[in-house]
Amino acid sequence: MELVNFKKVLSQLSILAQCRRYGLSLWQCPQFLFLIMGIIIIGTAVIAYAIGNRYIEDPTLISLIILLLTAILLIITFIIIQGFERLAEANRMKSEFISVVSHQLRSPLSNLRWAIELLMSGRIGKIEEKQTEYFKILKENNSRMEELVSDLLTVSRIEQRTLPLKKREFSLENLIKNLILEFKPLIQASNVEVKFKSEEDLPEILADPSQIRLVIGNLLDNAIRYIPARQSPGADRPIAGGKDKGEVRIKLEKKGGKLYFEIADNGVGIPKEDKKYIFQKFFRSKNVLKYQTQGSGLGLYITKAIVEKSGGKIGFSSQEGVGSTFWFSLPC
Repeated sequence: MELVNFKKVLSQLSILAQCRRYGLSLWQCPQFLFLIMGIIIIGTAVIAYAIGNRYIEDPTLISLIILLLTAILLIITFIIIQGFERLAEANRMKSEFISVVSHQLRSPLSNLRWAIELLMSGRIGKIEEKQTEYFKILKENNSRMEELVSDLLTVSRIEQRTLPLKKREFSLENLIKNLILEFKPLIQASNVEVKFKSEEDLPEILADPSQIRLVIGNLLDNAIRYIPARQSPGADRPIAGGKDKGEVRIKLEKKGGKLYFEIADNGVGIPKEDKKYIFQKFFRSKNVLKYQTQGSGLGLYITKAIVEKSGGKIGFSSQEGVGSTFWFSLPC
């Protein structure tokens, strides 16, 4: 019992353990900041003593001034750190809540999907055409909920630094080609042309293929969905503003020992004032809401976190009304 209590006390004193508990980096951790402030206060006291000793003859007065200064700084530091600690604890509880809720929602949503598919199959009774339409609506909304829950769970793992990365060598070129095939129904429905250009004899990369698949899937989905509706083949009249067809250009090449991926579109673009927020959680640019109401604003946050955790870099350039270009690089 005493050994357990001793270990508990040690964990409370361990700064690294406390930082891991909150899921924060060292420079964001309240305990580490308190230690730094303590060092600053000691340094301030030493400097104050050196100055006081030079200009004040009475040593008692010097001691009182130093004690008063130290006490004021300690009180201010304690109040600030307590505030940081409360925020860190609230952030930890929020992440845990999202994680628990996401886990709990996955099972009922999966069961609902299976039930809808079973009903639509007609194996337990004849389905009328009108009923099929409503089942399709249910299935589509269920899929949206599953995607949102999956994104929330991924965000929770990113914040808690528990996102698994099972690295292995694979071809990024093949992964992109397979994804384009999977997106074919959305590409055709959106009347968008996707062009993919790749250098020859590209090396494989060492990363988690499922996570990199999620990254490219998010970028490709955004590029397609945020291109305004164009004129479909056989339409009576063109839609005002824009070309006959949307275009997404994907490029893959080797640059300086890294594989460089780039995806460009001729969509709505990003307003200048929104660019600094584009990788933040739940942020959605105002202009995209005119064209696309779906989306949680988590895709780019997740994309950036995965790329950086995989040892790569990500960035973008965009002009409102012209289009956007997103890129990332990964080590070969």
